[in-house]
Order: sequence, then structure tokens, then C-alpha cells
Amino acid sequence: MRSISTSEYAQRRQQLMQRMTPNSIAILPAAAISTRNSSVEYPYRQHSDFFYLSGFAEPEAVLVLIPKREHGEFIVFCRERNPERELWDGLRAGQEGVIADYQADDAFPINDIDDILPGLIEGRDRVYYSIGNNPEFDQQMMEWLNSIRSKARMGAQPPEEFVVLDHLLHDARLYKSSAEIATMQQAADISCRAHIRAMQASKPGLHEYHLEAELDYEFRKGGARLPAYSSIVASGHNACILHYTENNAPLQDGDLVLIDAGCEIDCYASDITRTFPVNGRFSPEQKAIYEIVLQANLEAMNYISPQHRWNDAHDATVRVITAGLLALGLLQGELDELIASEAYKPFYMHRAGHWLGLDVHDVGDYKVHGEWRMLEVGMTMTVEPGIYIAVDNHTVPAQWRGIGVRIEDDVVVTDNGCQVLTNAVPKTVEAIEQLMAAAQQTGA
Repeated sequence: MRSISTSEYAQRRQQLMQRMTPNSIAILPAAAISTRNSSVEYPYRQHSDFFYLSGFAEPEAVLVLIPKREHGEFIVFCRERNPERELWDGLRAGQEGVIADYQADDAFPINDIDDILPGLIEGRDRVYYSIGNNPEFDQQMMEWLNSIRSKARMGAQPPEEFVVLDHLLHDARLYKSSAEIATMQQAADISCRAHIRAMQASKPGLHEYHLEAELDYEFRKGGARLPAYSSIVASGHNACILHYTENNAPLQDGDLVLIDAGCEIDCYASDITRTFPVNGRFSPEQKAIYEIVLQANLEAMNYISPQHRWNDAHDATVRVITAGLLALGLLQGELDELIASEAYKPFYMHRAGHWLGLDVHDVGDYKVHGEWRMLEVGMTMTVEPGIYIAVDNHTVPAQWRGIGVRIEDDVVVTDNGCQVLTNAVPKTVEAIEQLMAAAQQTGA
């Protein structure tokens, strides 16, 4: 059962077509199948734009929108039903299924696209198409265009211009509906349980991949087919590598472990980071760094509302983190000057968050006309401040080196502020230590 209704997908298509110019056409290919090695393919995942407009998850498909077309505005090219191939690869919707279940006005076999699509393009003033996402399909588009141009002397009319579709579509994707938020909450709930499970399982002597296995188990148990991205399970100084994915080091007594992981449901992502001690107890230095990051995480929430701009939350985390490092003696100087000179960047080198949705780093502009954009109701994002003290950072005393902490939550902008989707997983020092102590006592 799909979490987004067919009527919502239809509304999205109508919204896009209302923004298209008269006598235009929009063309979106499905994601290409990607080969892992030899005859083995990566698990198929639909292109987010294609899925956003259709909910159709099959490969080898093309979605076409033609506003005010007499014989139907929504056209899909897809694979035909084929009992022999379905025996090997699974059921296909076919042309009848796309019309019945996905509300296509018209559907054609994908193998007939060379004969049909150029005729739909011909005579249009504008073609909306995002070049560069699918090089093989780009080449097909150029061949169709050249075919139309070659017939110009016989009266064929090639399109006057191509326009990248991204801006129109990606701006719409920024604003999440109640159904989208409910789906993202479901993904977040599963991911919260996965993080809790990893905390409960952690102990010296295991490896990072043992905790990754706990995450994967809880994801799949909850109904998530795939992680939203490659899980990061980074213990000790590995936590200072922002996109560490080796996940094979032993968990050492006295180290922290940073887990950045989330599943996706119906292509909607969750994205959570928690940092906790391998043995269940923070050292004084670990606790001091952790408390600064937690304060930054909580302070950022105060700057996520329709009264604030995108960058306000980041600026708030920079001030908290810089002040915290100054108080610990890891930075020296005057607070405002340290912020102005970006003296915090060796410790906090990334932004405080990103858009979240069908892509874990979701689409949408962060600036409008050169200004940080105002936040609006329905926008969904992460809040993820961090402090990373590299093992080779000799500007700080040795006891601080190798500590990496990030705390990340998923939030939705509301009328009065923000809704946090990921509060179910502990993030205070006390709550984490209590959870892990209880697990050790029960042998969980």
C-alpha cells in the first residue's frame, strides 16, 4: 500500500503543469538500472523526481506531461507485461496497470518510444527536461531532436527551446504535505529504534560492523527496504572522518562511537546521528565536548520557524560551539572575533543541516536572489552540529584529540516553530548512559 495517495500525485502533476508555458512538454526518464558487477545489479531505486510525480517504481519508463493535450496530459512509456520475464524478475504493471493504478491518461510500450515520443515533441515551443542525469537518455533526446530537425523542410517544427526542469519541480518538493511528513515520521521512528538497538548492543570487543548489522536488522524489521544512505558507524578517531563508511574497526573501551544512519520508506529519507560511549560511560573530556554539541543542537531549534532564514540556525550553532571551545581553552581570543575569522572551522567544518525528503540531501535552493531564504511551513531539514578534534591536531592538549561528536535530528517547520521527528532516540548524556546501563544489566 502506497503512503501517498494517487490524488496527491495527480495534484503534484497539475501543480507542475500550471507552471509550464503553453504548448510545452515535460519529459522525465526513470532511473537507469545500475550494474554492480558482472550480471549483478544494485538494488533498484527510482529517480526521486520521477517518483514524486508518479509513485511508479519500475525501471525502463519515461513520464511525459503535456498540459491541455486533448487526448490526455499524463503519458507513461513502460515495460509491457511479460510472463516469462516476470517469472524471473517480478510482476510488471504494464500499460493497463499504469492507467488503472497510477492514473496515466495514456500508456505505451517503452520499446515504441522512438516511434511515438518524437511526434509528441514536434511542434512544441518548449521542452522541459533535466539534461545530465541520464547520459544514455540524453543521447536519445538529441537523436529525436535531430530527427525532427531533419524533417523541417517537410514542415516538421522542432521545439524552440529546452528548459531545465529542476527549478520548477525542486521548489515544489521543498514543501512537504501531511502525507509526506507522516511517511518521514514513519522512517524516523524505525531509525530511532535502530539507533537505540545499536546503543544497547554496544560493548568493547565488538566491531563497528556489528552495530551496523543491528541497524540493518531494525530497518528491515520495520519495513524499510533500504537505508537512505550508506550508514556511518565510526568509533574512536574514525568519528573525525565526516563520511567514514569502512565500518570495520574494533570498538575500544573508552572510545566514543558516532552513528549516522537512517532508513527510507517509500523513498522518503530519515537521517539521524547519535554519538555515545562504547562502554556506556562518557569520560570527562568526551562529556564536555558532547554537552557543547548538544547545546548547539537544542539552540538551533529556536531558530527554525517561519520567522527565520535558513542560515539562522547554522549561525546559532557556530556561536554556541565557538563559545564552548573558548570556555574549554581549545580556542583563545574574543568570541566575536573568533566567529568572524572562522577560527572554529578546524573543529566544525560543515553546515548545521540540509534539506531532507525524497533525497537525503534534498533538492531546493538555500538562497533566493542572493539572500538566505526564509523558512516556510512544511520545509523539512536536518539539524546536525558537530565537533571533531583530529588526532593530529597538536594545537590542543592530547586528552582532547580523537574525539568526534555529532548530534543530528530531523525537523519540520511549523506555524509556531518546528516539529522534531527524531526525539524518540535519547540524546542527553544521562539518558544515553541510563539506556546503555539498563541494557548491560539485562544482557540486551
